[in-house]
Amino acid sequence: MGIENVFLRQLPSLGFLVVGLAAQLYLVKVFSINKTLVRLLFVCQFLIYLANTDPFAKWIHSKASTIGSALMLFWWMIIPAAVIVWIAQQFRGTPFDPNRRAVLKTSLTALAAAPAAVLCTGIIIRKDLVIREVPMKFANLPKDLQGLRLVQLSDIHMSDFYSAADLSRAVDAANGLRADLMLVTGDLITDEYDPLDQCLLELKRLRAASGIWGCMGNHEMQAKVQRYTARKAKEMNMLFLRGQAEMLKFGGAKLNMVGVDHQRRNQPYLQHTAGLVDPTTFNLLLSHNPDVFPVAAKQGFDLTISGHTHGGQINLPLFGDNINIVDLVTPFTKGPYRLDKSSLYVNSGLGTIGVPVRLGSPPEVTLITLCNS
Repeated sequence: MGIENVFLRQLPSLGFLVVGLAAQLYLVKVFSINKTLVRLLFVCQFLIYLANTDPFAKWIHSKASTIGSALMLFWWMIIPAAVIVWIAQQFRGTPFDPNRRAVLKTSLTALAAAPAAVLCTGIIIRKDLVIREVPMKFANLPKDLQGLRLVQLSDIHMSDFYSAADLSRAVDAANGLRADLMLVTGDLITDEYDPLDQCLLELKRLRAASGIWGCMGNHEMQAKVQRYTARKAKEMNMLFLRGQAEMLKFGGAKLNMVGVDHQRRNQPYLQHTAGLVDPTTFNLLLSHNPDVFPVAAKQGFDLTISGHTHGGQINLPLFGDNINIVDLVTPFTKGPYRLDKSSLYVNSGLGTIGVPVRLGSPPEVTLITLCNS
């Protein structure tokens, strides 16, 4: 999950930094906390922020990334605490009313507990893996493709917050689904210092009758490990398609598998894939970014398999709907979509980005079964 423009990508973190520091300054003023201690805390936080957003040395970045996420969790708690204190300050000096005081005390306690409860819940359940079985229907699907089982993993983000043991459980679950094709749709790691080789070794254990196929995500691109990933994966009998097509045979039917590197939002989508489409057979596109779907449908792809969004990662049930920040940047957040005769599936991924929290979007392994409509 990510925005291509560097400034826009850092803007939410910077905004959260400003609000978090403002909340701390307010609490410092209210409770008269020792100024030397406060200055030291602010300097440490600023250095962690710099190291986390613009790594200048390998040895510091690996730790700063973890500490930086912890710092975001700290601000998550500090900001509502400052709001609660401010509300309490507004009632100071008003005539004493025991009933109003009791209501206020209860309300403030609930308000103080809510962010911690939500945060802790999201941390605890972020690895509660689900298996999603999704039948997808296509008109005039060749008989030998009917019932074909595609198993997808995406957005692993192996790091301090998603270990090899976590991925191993997902691989075991995927292997239990008797896949014809195993699909991995990018973001194996978050940055260049994460354990990519270890991730590939776990993925190597995947089993499918017609192989393991993948495409690159934006984090492989940002970490500049696309060539390395493709080469190492090929040594392990996994093929990551980079603007390439492979024709697969299933009995008397064919399936044209196409894979592309992450498609950036500031460039035209799928510029060189129209020539890879075979109008005489079923065309399957692996694209980390689901926003390519309208273009893929026009080019003649029957099915696009994507990830990237983490299903929103943090969904809040408001106004009868699940609200998440990803809905602001893409209409394709999670699950199946349909456009004319073409279909899209967006996997919610396994790992996390930013804070190690998932709410309303559990990590998933997806089984897609092709069906004739």
